[in-house]
Amino acid sequence: MTATIEHYINDQRVSRDDRYQDVYNPATGEVTARVALASRHTVAEAVAAAQAAFAGWADTPPIRRARVLFQYLHLLRERKDDLARIIVAEHGKVFTDAQGEVDRGIDILEFACGIPNLLKGEHSDQVSRGMDNWTMRQPLGVVAGVTPFNFPVMVPMWMYPIAIAAGNTFILKPSPTDPSASLFMAELLHEAGLPKGVFNVVQGDKESVDALIEHPDVKAVSFVGSTPIAQYIYESGARNGKRVQGLGGAKNHMVVMPDADIERTVDALMGAAYGSAGERCMAISVAVLVGDVGDKV
Repeated sequence: MTATIEHYINDQRVSRDDRYQDVYNPATGEVTARVALASRHTVAEAVAAAQAAFAGWADTPPIRRARVLFQYLHLLRERKDDLARIIVAEHGKVFTDAQGEVDRGIDILEFACGIPNLLKGEHSDQVSRGMDNWTMRQPLGVVAGVTPFNFPVMVPMWMYPIAIAAGNTFILKPSPTDPSASLFMAELLHEAGLPKGVFNVVQGDKESVDALIEHPDVKAVSFVGSTPIAQYIYESGARNGKRVQGLGGAKNHMVVMPDADIERTVDALMGAAYGSAGERCMAISVAVLVGDVGDKV
């Protein structure tokens, strides 16, 4: 029987939707599972769980929030290879590349563990006669991340460790192409002691994204993916009063000058063009070879 990849809401795996999509092993073409595609009702359930958890989590002192993330960091380092194998099975990148992806995510998590000092406000005495000025950093509330298939661990970790450390609650909408890594990370966060409802996962497609963008309790949306979808999410999010970060495709040209070290250039070109199965957001698509260096390359 084909396994079902579910949502993760309030520390429970949930599958209550009628629509499903096949998940493949790209190395063999074999269908390995089916993933639930969230309805608007399921998205609303996840938002309600995150909203209910927000007040308590925002009230938690930043150092205590950081302690949960320190424990998560410890667990993630222990289980790094397990997470990398999940990436390989559903995305198809080689194991060492998948390990590197997890390591890049850990870099951000380590930064988030030190966030209490960055959350400090400021005080200016006597900015005008008899007037002092304070600035305070406060969490927004429920925030969401919509992430692509090419980095199912690293890109979500650009988002949720920072958001959670700052006192927000988070809903991750990963790509349905490789959705299992999101559940693995959710369960490690639970094991680390994160309160229920602070981190939730809704699997899905455009319907779930639109539901997140349009829900009044979602205060901000972060997206990484293709440029047309980034533009759509930016425009839709702004129209619905959200703070939006929309990161689209960023293909680059590599310019190779005649005096370049050829061996290092070819190594860099292969890594940039074909690393992560050629799917890096800034993968090199075009090499501009100046002068006679083209023949050497």
